[in-house]
Amino acid sequence: MAGRGRSGDRIEPSFSGRPARDDDEFSLDADDRIAGGRSQRRGGSTPPPKRAAPRRRREPREREGGGFFGFMRRMVYWCVVLFIWAGIGVAGLVVYYGSRMPSASTWAIPERPPNVKITAVDGSVIANRGATGGEALSLENMSPYIPEAVIAIEDRRFYSHFGVDPLGLGRAIVTNLAAGHMVQGGSTLTQQLAKNLFLSPERTLERKVQEVLLSLWLEQKYTKDQILAMYLNRVFFGSNAYGVEAASRRYFNKSARDVNLGEAAVLAGLLKAPSRLSPARDAEAANARAQLVLAAMREQGFITDSEVKTAMSQTPASAKSYWSGAGHYVADMVMDELPGLIGDVKEDVIVDTTIDKSLEKKAEQSLVDVLDKEGGKLDASQAALVSIDGTGAIRALVGGRDYATSQFNRAVKAKRQPGSSFKPFVYAAALEKGLTPYSVFNDAPIRIGDWTPENYEKKYNGEVTLATALAKSLNTVAAQLVMYDGPDQVIKLAHRLGIESELQPNASIALGTSEVSLMELTASYAAFMNGGYKATPHVIRRVTTAEGKVLYENTYDSPPRVLSEQIAAQMDAMMMGVIDNGTGKSAKIPGWQAAGKTGTTQNSRDALFVGFTSNLTTGVWFGNDDGKPMKKVTGGGLPAKAWKEFMIAAHKGLSPAPLFGNGQLIADPNNGQPMAEAAPGNGQTGGGQLGSGQPMTAEAPPSTIGGIISGVFGGSDNANRYPQAPVRRQAASSGNGPVPPADIAEGGGSGYQGVVPPGDVGGAQTTSSVQPRRTTLLDLIMGQ
Repeated sequence: MAGRGRSGDRIEPSFSGRPARDDDEFSLDADDRIAGGRSQRRGGSTPPPKRAAPRRRREPREREGGGFFGFMRRMVYWCVVLFIWAGIGVAGLVVYYGSRMPSASTWAIPERPPNVKITAVDGSVIANRGATGGEALSLENMSPYIPEAVIAIEDRRFYSHFGVDPLGLGRAIVTNLAAGHMVQGGSTLTQQLAKNLFLSPERTLERKVQEVLLSLWLEQKYTKDQILAMYLNRVFFGSNAYGVEAASRRYFNKSARDVNLGEAAVLAGLLKAPSRLSPARDAEAANARAQLVLAAMREQGFITDSEVKTAMSQTPASAKSYWSGAGHYVADMVMDELPGLIGDVKEDVIVDTTIDKSLEKKAEQSLVDVLDKEGGKLDASQAALVSIDGTGAIRALVGGRDYATSQFNRAVKAKRQPGSSFKPFVYAAALEKGLTPYSVFNDAPIRIGDWTPENYEKKYNGEVTLATALAKSLNTVAAQLVMYDGPDQVIKLAHRLGIESELQPNASIALGTSEVSLMELTASYAAFMNGGYKATPHVIRRVTTAEGKVLYENTYDSPPRVLSEQIAAQMDAMMMGVIDNGTGKSAKIPGWQAAGKTGTTQNSRDALFVGFTSNLTTGVWFGNDDGKPMKKVTGGGLPAKAWKEFMIAAHKGLSPAPLFGNGQLIADPNNGQPMAEAAPGNGQTGGGQLGSGQPMTAEAPPSTIGGIISGVFGGSDNANRYPQAPVRRQAASSGNGPVPPADIAEGGGSGYQGVVPPGDVGGAQTTSSVQPRRTTLLDLIMGQ
């Protein structure tokens, strides 16, 4: 309750419902006495109370820090605190992730995967093979534009930082924040090398910490030039190319030693996105990136404005989509053979081959020319070529129309029926048995068991010499010859000359029904060319390490004799007739003696021509991978044309030289009788020079035992009727002359059990008149 003073004024107690304010009408004096709720004043009258001085209102507490400057002081304070704690945290992460790494004493640069450098006879590079695709080059050996371009666009402070570039990292962060997305990386070349050498590409904090630690170690252990060289020789450039040498050959078909400024800019530009910026995939994007590289090089002072203008015209418009060129068929072949020669490749090696690059290009061009001109209308889509010299060295090899489209080597790995191109082995076996090119056989319908071979033109010529029969590729005569000595003897001779594939011992082998590769067939023909020596096909001459240590060197310089000189010369002369007067006329080479043989399989599924001059033996195949028949393509057509184009180009500028034995046959010294049997390899058959006798023709053939027997068995009369197969009987013995071809077991070719003469050639016969025939001169004389 309120009390009253003596003056009667009402006094509000200090514990009223609100606090006393500075602007109250009055306040109690300090001398006032308050007792019993009353105010006692001294004296009877007192002066009016004094008004207290107003108090200063306090500022809010937050203003006491000093406003903006206080805010900045507090920001700096907390930044320092956060920085300290961040440093502690980073140090902890470094220690933690560093402890998960192997001991630094065990760190070592991993070995670069070995490269196989494959060279031609002139030392030029055919291809590089291996995980990297190219050999390692020192900075001194590569174009100086390459390291300059890479430094300018990837790490301009490479030679000044210690493995990590804080300024570059900061610049990258600012650039990326301004752009709103990742446009620039902050890793140095050393960091990129560390990642490529030791770490996985995953983006984790652990990997980044380890990358930094490894970068510091690299900078301490190696010089800047060594680090840059390692980087340039290992970094990925796309298209399976690792290192500048592989990339340069991949995109520009040249060594990194010869790269110009514009090409160096393209290579450096690839590092940002090897697949997306590949000139093989997007030439426009690759060139746009190259312009940025050139600008960076100009900014760093590596090049001048005039050089920039020149370089802009040097950037390639495009690159091929894959490794291309027939040389890569050779490279694949080398890689298939190399482990068998030196074992596993554990270091960089150089493989010197027998390939002549100029011949290789001519071979590829000849096939492409014929296919482009006539392949489409004749349904021929593929071709292959092998060219071998007299020692067996492969001078040119084309495994298909386009390596970029198909890497399958049709010259080496594909096995197909050779057709009539197998007949020279049949004829050579007959000559070894004692026949001569003048021996006469009857070209007429023939049945061997259930097999009735026909000539390609379904026409018959009656009595012909072996030389004429081979020139015209008469199937009936070849079938008779294979049975004269038996398929086994033909197979033995073919294997002796170089055929490695398994051959079926049946009568149809005369027409080339057993499959072989083009390479082994061509190499076997080389024995005819070189006078009877085996020509083992080989493409590797020597293998050395990068330091020059010889790991392998071939030993094909002393080949064995597989055919007598006389037989080789006779076969050369007979096969020369194939080109001069027979089925291979399209293969004539102006000014050169050439010999060869055509081959065509059933329904023109395969067509071949294999032939030779005194310098080269070359085989050509045309066909389709799926076995689809071509439109009446024979060995004397597309293959002979491609063979001629290649051989003319290969012999350009060379002086013509005759074939072994001068390509001539001597007059028949035995008047049609077989010569003494020549043992293969004895080398005692007249020195191989057959003189300058008259070439054999089909007109007025000399009288031979074969002719007598053919007359007895029936000539061209009733030639259109096939006689019944005779009853099987034992062969009659004879030592005087050729016995006409024999029948085989009643079951046909698959039931062949041995030679069972004679075969039915021409003539008609009824089943009721089947009886043992007189097959030898002795039989004829004795009337048996």
